[in-house]
Amino acid sequence: MALLSLILFPASPREAPDTVDPPGMTVEARFAPPAGYEREAVAVDSFAAYLRHLPLKPHGSEVRLYDGRIKPSSGIYAAVVDLPIGTRDLHQCADAVIRLRADYLFSRQRYDDIRFRFSSGFVAEYSRWRRGERIAVSGNAARWQPGARPGVDARSYWRYLETVFAYAGTASLARELQAVPGDDPRIGDIFIQPGHPGHAVIVVDRAVDRDRGRAVFLLAQSYMPAQEIQVLQNPGAAVLSPWYAAGFGGTLVTPEWTFHAGDCMRFP
Repeated sequence: MALLSLILFPASPREAPDTVDPPGMTVEARFAPPAGYEREAVAVDSFAAYLRHLPLKPHGSEVRLYDGRIKPSSGIYAAVVDLPIGTRDLHQCADAVIRLRADYLFSRQRYDDIRFRFSSGFVAEYSRWRRGERIAVSGNAARWQPGARPGVDARSYWRYLETVFAYAGTASLARELQAVPGDDPRIGDIFIQPGHPGHAVIVVDRAVDRDRGRAVFLLAQSYMPAQEIQVLQNPGAAVLSPWYAAGFGGTLVTPEWTFHAGDCMRFP
């Protein structure tokens, strides 16, 4: 688990390469596949489709930290996902993955499927939260107790997420995922290294060149301190960036972390 030293690119995020369409306001609309590649078909109601249609801030926007400070791109990100992250230092790397999965399930009204483990092993079920129960934490122990009116309003849902963010992390998230080791990830797959700190990034799009049997993918992350989700640049291939080539072998180098093929996992 080695942090990668900062790598500077010769181009700024405002100098759009051929694969970037600045007016596009979603992942799919902003980033065209490289020449010869086309996006894979995905089911309309799938997690893959949800990630592909994540809303983006205008081209050239800078990532904001939870306290309003700016995280300069400096070769790190190519776009900023337009989702609020709150004002607490909670929405970090694993939390962003949890949030994207939960948001997708919430959008499909699959409330009973929204459940995540704390680092202690406690299961935080949104189905209980929406019935009005709340979580009391004392040391490493957590328990449900009555505490609020039932409901699925956005404010209550965000409080649930921040509670999960506060007590979950890369280690607990990894225990909920299935290992799918390899260097040809699918949309929704997560490269994750549990630890203190650990890190996690998620695949948000994929395209294929069927004639040559090749694939490329896009990655997104949050980081420390809590910050907006960002679509990552590719430090190893400035011409291909922000796309990453599948078949990368044993090591996946991202701007702020180095992963291995064995780190690839996905939600069951």
